[in-house]
This record gives sequence, structure tokens and C-alpha cells, in this order.
Amino acid sequence: MSQSRTTPSLKGLGSRSKTPQGFSEISIPATSIHKVEADGVYVFYRAAGDPSSPIVLLLHGFPTSSFMFRELIPRLATDYHLIAPDLPGFGFTEVPAERKYIYSFDRLAATLNAFTQVLKIKRFALYVFDYGAPTGFRLAMAHPDRVTAIVSQNGNAYEEGLGDAWGPIRKYWAEPTPENRDVLRQNILTLEGTRWQYTHGVSDPERVPPEAYTLDTALLERPGNKDIQLDLFLDYASNVKLYPAFQDYFRKATPPLLAIWGRNDPFFIPAGAEAFRKDIPNARVEFLDHRSLSNYTTNVSSILYFQRKTIGSALISSKYRWMRSISSCLLVTRIPRNIVRVILLN
Repeated sequence: MSQSRTTPSLKGLGSRSKTPQGFSEISIPATSIHKVEADGVYVFYRAAGDPSSPIVLLLHGFPTSSFMFRELIPRLATDYHLIAPDLPGFGFTEVPAERKYIYSFDRLAATLNAFTQVLKIKRFALYVFDYGAPTGFRLAMAHPDRVTAIVSQNGNAYEEGLGDAWGPIRKYWAEPTPENRDVLRQNILTLEGTRWQYTHGVSDPERVPPEAYTLDTALLERPGNKDIQLDLFLDYASNVKLYPAFQDYFRKATPPLLAIWGRNDPFFIPAGAEAFRKDIPNARVEFLDHRSLSNYTTNVSSILYFQRKTIGSALISSKYRWMRSISSCLLVTRIPRNIVRVILLN
């Protein structure tokens, strides 16, 4: 199945053409949707762009799905092959009951690895958000030669990046009792809890479009899904234990890394973004007001462009280096409402 659209109002996207009436029109690349079996799971994913172009693998976080990338994907698809799967327990990925799937971050990473093998994805840049970070970083540690670069959107890998909002979840780690589990169920896994994920720290919460958090809530309400999320809350402690291993990977592999961080995120605070520079000195860090990508891509023409020449040349480089210095390849400009527009230039 596929979806496509054409609009004359978005500048800098797709290709221009003349209509029979002589008006200029912009054609936006279509985003197709698919399902493929991997690791005994029917993985739903969105894809766009020429399959022969350099690949960017986009990994969502909690409480969302690949839907969070719906505005970003067409903005990159003229230059890249974008692939955005729904992780098990999220979106429209289906896990058969007979699979007896164990919802842990190790298992999510194993399923993701199987997914890349089924699609024959050999090399890719990672775009990770929230839960997508520890999932993608596990994949990167296991196959460092396959990852050409990392963009981290509030995707944490440092203890100093954990904010006070983790307090109730940390208590659950220390005492995984039914009572502590129920506190999280009643305070996070609700419509208001999900809406808060999108609106906290936003200057005007009423301007946040409701469709994303409404969809997230509907999917959370599916039978058994809240227990899946609570199991993942508990297992997030395994990611914290792996932070030193992630950092060792950063030091040894030195992947070019761009951190785009919501400064008002109460879970993953700005110190987590700055910490990347300890292990990757050339890491570039840019701050937004909020961690949710949907708050920005809906109303602006572009948040992020990767220039094809930059990644493409790295993929054919004998040393497989994305760029010598990421800081020399970034141009940062300000666009309306003080939103950062980041363009990677060769």
C-alpha cells in the first residue's frame, strides 16, 4: 500500500513541475507501508525514497510509533531511502500470541536485527528517539561497521541525562511490586499521561495537534498492551546498565553524531545531549524547546535535511567514514519560532 500527495505550498521539498495551467507544483515522494515477518513478528514499517539511495533507519520511542516520522520522511526521501519500523508492542507491528514474545530491549534489538537482515539492509545511518536509542545502540554495538552515522533525538546514553521524571520508574526498578506497577499504569498509561508527553514544556500546549497522542492512546488501550509497556518500563534499567558499553562503542567507533534535543524534556535532560561530546568530541548538539518532532515538522517546511552527497560518498569510501569532522559539515540557521533548522553539508 502506498500514499502520496502533491502540494504547491511546501518549499524546498521534492521536485517542481509545471501543470498544464502553468502553475508551479511540488511533488512530494510517496511513503509506502509494508509488513514483513522477522523474528516471528510481523513488523510494520514505512518506507520512502529510492532503494538505491543511502539508507536512514528511523527508530521511534515511547509512546509513539513510526507515525512520529510521517512529516520527516518525505522531507528526506528525495535524497535517501527511509525505513521506519514499528517496534514490537507499538504501532501496527503484530506479535502472534504463540510467539510468546518477551518484551525486553534485548529482544527488541534482536527483532530489529532480524528485520534488517530480511530487508537486506547492510549499511545505514541511524535516527533514534527515546526507546529507539538503546535499541539502535545495541544494534550498532553488535555491528559497528554497518552504522554510518547517528542522529539522536532525545535518545539518551548517559546517567546524567536521566531527569527527575524517572523517579516513579526508578522506584519500580528498585521495588517491582504490583503497587508500584499500578502507580505507573494509572499515571503514565492514560490519555492525559500521553498528552502530557507531547505538551509538557511547550509554550502553547493548545497548539499541539491532537492526532498523534490520540493515536498513541488508542494503541495503548489495546488488550494487554499496557502490561507490555510496564514490562518495558521495568526493563529500561537494563539500558542504564549498558550505558558504559554504549559509551565504549562511541569512543571506539567514533560515529559522526548529531544530537537534536528538546531542552524541556523532563525524562532525558540536556546534560545527556552534552555528554556525547565526552566520547565523540566532534559530536554536534542542537537544542529545541520540546522533544517531540511532531511539534515542529507539522508547521514548518523542514527540520532536518541530510545532503545525499555527504552520506552517499561515505558509503562508497574505502574507509567508510561519513565525514572527517561533523562540525565542519553543519550549517545551523534559525527559522520562525526559534526552531532550529539543521542542514548537513558536504
